[in-house]
Amino acid sequence: MASAAVESMPPVDVANTNASDKAAAIDNALAYNAATTSSISEPVEPPADPNHEEFQYLKLIRDILDNGEHRPDSADFLRAVLAELPWFISGSTSSLPLSEAGIKIWDGNGSRAYLDSIGLTERVEGDLGPVYGFQWRHFGAKYVDAQTDYTGQGVDQLAEVIHKLRHTPYDRRIILSAWNPADRGHGAAAKGQEGEKPKGHLHCQLYQRSCDMGLGVPFNIASYALLTHMLAHVCDLVPGTFTHTMGDAHVYLDHMEALEVQLERQPREFPGLEIKREKGGDVDGWTLEDFEVVGYKPHKGIAMKMSV
Repeated sequence: MASAAVESMPPVDVANTNASDKAAAIDNALAYNAATTSSISEPVEPPADPNHEEFQYLKLIRDILDNGEHRPDSADFLRAVLAELPWFISGSTSSLPLSEAGIKIWDGNGSRAYLDSIGLTERVEGDLGPVYGFQWRHFGAKYVDAQTDYTGQGVDQLAEVIHKLRHTPYDRRIILSAWNPADRGHGAAAKGQEGEKPKGHLHCQLYQRSCDMGLGVPFNIASYALLTHMLAHVCDLVPGTFTHTMGDAHVYLDHMEALEVQLERQPREFPGLEIKREKGGDVDGWTLEDFEVVGYKPHKGIAMKMSV
């Protein structure tokens, strides 16, 4: 197997995308649409607003498909996003709570076969190691297993972020890192993000080391945008912009056909988010019932296999 990839991709920044880039993105999508109309399983929609931010994502996919280099493979979406983020915030390192709730996105990383394949034979099935939530809440703590209570161990980065947003909002070091080099090789997956608060708005920049454009990136955009809304809510701020900086942006070969279908489609208006909690408080203990997504009108789902 092989993957198509582009190295050192520039940041995806809405503010700095010029008109020619947007026009090229539209031309690419519409040209492909015109050439393959017979393969589309749903009616063709009129062209979307040329300023629609989703064209940045589609343009990058087209660039990777057309110009990327080949490398060996490393191998209900909305509900999963809303369930995964509180799981991260809890600091859990077991995939079982999500799996038991019907969210299977981490099952592959915690499977017996995968853990054995990366040398983690002593881990019980579902034990992901010191992954994202652990780094957020216990950065630097010594990892034992998914059953250990880590209360008071390591640095609670998320608590520090919230404290700084409330008390020193112009601090340029409001950073939440999900990657600890000292834990390299101990986790079943391997990101960073930062927030800043100018004039009452909370802006978020995510740096993502490895970017699966088909499955991972759309999920990460939704998840970290949701985190920005949650942090803004508990710190009495207004959600601002989200800037996504990508390292290795890639498309897996077994995703290429599905992404060609996605490129045929016109972006639709983004939904809104309502949080059913009082302002303030903290980010612990949130559930699906705390969120309401308004005006979500997705296209028909496109199946893609997750590589682990």
